[in-house]
Amino acid sequence: MDTIRLNSLLLYKWRIFPHLKSLYFPMFSLSFIPYQPLLTYLLILTTACHSPSVSSQTSVRKPSSTVNQKPVLALQTGAEQFKEYIADLKGKRVALVVNHTSLVGKTHLADTLLSQKINIVKIFAPEHGFRGDADAGEHVSNTIDKKTGLPLISIYGKNKKPSPEQLKDVDVVIFDIQDVGARFYTYISTMHYVMEACAENKKKCLVLDRPNPNGHYFDGPVLKPAFKSFIGMHQIPVVHGLTVGELAQMINGEGWLANNVKCDLKVIQVKGYTHQTPYVLPVRPSPGLPTEVSIRLYPSICFFEGTTISLGRGTDFSFQVAGAPNPIYGSFTFTPKTTAIVKNPPHENQLCYGKDYRQDTTRHLTLKYLLDFYNMTPDKSKFFLTTKHFDLLAGSEELKKQILAGMTEEQIRATWQSDLQKYATMRKKYLLYPDK
Repeated sequence: MDTIRLNSLLLYKWRIFPHLKSLYFPMFSLSFIPYQPLLTYLLILTTACHSPSVSSQTSVRKPSSTVNQKPVLALQTGAEQFKEYIADLKGKRVALVVNHTSLVGKTHLADTLLSQKINIVKIFAPEHGFRGDADAGEHVSNTIDKKTGLPLISIYGKNKKPSPEQLKDVDVVIFDIQDVGARFYTYISTMHYVMEACAENKKKCLVLDRPNPNGHYFDGPVLKPAFKSFIGMHQIPVVHGLTVGELAQMINGEGWLANNVKCDLKVIQVKGYTHQTPYVLPVRPSPGLPTEVSIRLYPSICFFEGTTISLGRGTDFSFQVAGAPNPIYGSFTFTPKTTAIVKNPPHENQLCYGKDYRQDTTRHLTLKYLLDFYNMTPDKSKFFLTTKHFDLLAGSEELKKQILAGMTEEQIRATWQSDLQKYATMRKKYLLYPDK
């Protein structure tokens, strides 16, 4: 073996085991070693010292591919990092905006804080209620939580925003609810109104951040201000690619709160998270999204809610199928029924024919499902509901007009690009986590 090859191999050894260099030659650089026999001896020695065949008392290094890599941090939600926000709560009167997803491990945030002697004075409940068992759009009543004895105040329906009277005995409001990354998922609308109420009444707002299971991309038409509603309050795409903490910063920073008020906001970030980190939710975020597949498909197939096509509400696989009472739509069948959670689902007690998407692996927004069903519909004038619900989901009238005009998905997507480029620039300002 020639000296050059020996030098290279020995350098490789010392790059992995830098302590060997100081052990053998504390005063010299490798480039000053002229003797091949000595090099050969050292190469054999370093190989022997670090061979898996040596005594079990000798530690074996990991392969060089793992050397110098940063350790992977275990993911921790904002709620799990109690030490990061305990000082904001001690001696304060605290209100929680939470539901069944507000967990610290397997324990509810409310129970966790009470065990730490935090003075929780009330709980504000969003759509689907504090325990997450109310149907979409169902009225949520004010009541008392049986487990904690705390008053539960609904902020869904007519009272979407905590009132000055409801905040009178509160110093700090905590928002901790799992989002799924779609503009029309109403928990982020609740967060908007909570931030606005805190700003108007001089209360501090803590957002305990959580990963976004659809946070690896953003896509879709950007909402037009004229179509602002509770299922779309912000000028963001259908898939916004933000955590609730990042979106809270955007809402504050872009002046989207009423009268441009600013919320005294603090976000407790997720540790060990990037926008490319896969995240499977530990519990279903709402009754209609029972599985990982339904959460992935949700941004694409929720458009059906503004059409005559059922998404399987009233079955065990809601938001994983689509169909209507017409065999033209496919061979898969299901019958929506009223359940303890779902009341009067579309096409109730009717045999629906359609498609089963439970094996679908799509991880991005697509119009394929919507356009397929539209193209199969014999009387296309009856595909969309007569209400404005589809336009509110889409964020404008444009998508419906484009579909009625026979445009392809590629042609429709081209019309989104200018707004998406502007959004990309705005989004960068508020990112808390690596995007790549």
